[in-house]
Amino acid sequence: MDVQVAPLRTWEDFFPGTDRFSRPDFKDISKWNNRVVSNLLYYQTNYLAMVAAFICLVGFFNPFGMILGGTVVVLIFLGFVWVSHNKDFFRKFKKQYPTVFILSIMLSSYFVISLFGGVMVFMFGITFPMLLMFIHASLRLRNIKNKLENKMEGIGIKKTPMGIVVDALEQQEENFSKIADYIAKAKE
Repeated sequence: MDVQVAPLRTWEDFFPGTDRFSRPDFKDISKWNNRVVSNLLYYQTNYLAMVAAFICLVGFFNPFGMILGGTVVVLIFLGFVWVSHNKDFFRKFKKQYPTVFILSIMLSSYFVISLFGGVMVFMFGITFPMLLMFIHASLRLRNIKNKLENKMEGIGIKKTPMGIVVDALEQQEENFSKIADYIAKAKE
């Protein structure tokens, strides 16, 4: 699998005027989910830069706590994804309740990190940047380039790091996964 890094979007594209931001429709959860996933995929390098800045800032003040916190979150994330791919009950649960699945990863990480006394590192170095990403992805309206890039990612023309995470959490749109399966079978 050839993984490509998405380009860094310009500041004007990432954070334009208020006309490109809108409150999501809370009554249509699937539309809101599609907006969030699309923005996560399109602005992933900008989000990575933002997270890296927070990690560096928090890591500067508490390097051991940041290393411990990052390691715990990655291991718990990988554990949850592995279990959800190998156990039918968890696979169905992740498919039916994706938000609860993600929250359970975060709560489990919080619990383990709190055993080591690194709660503030978890809150400011890991959770706060993720919250900022989610808020931006929820409020930012998609544009034509965004939709085109996501369709290319969804049908398997290119793979990016955020696309791999979205696939692991099974947050992609249903049609995209059907098209990707069809293309994968056609390649064989």
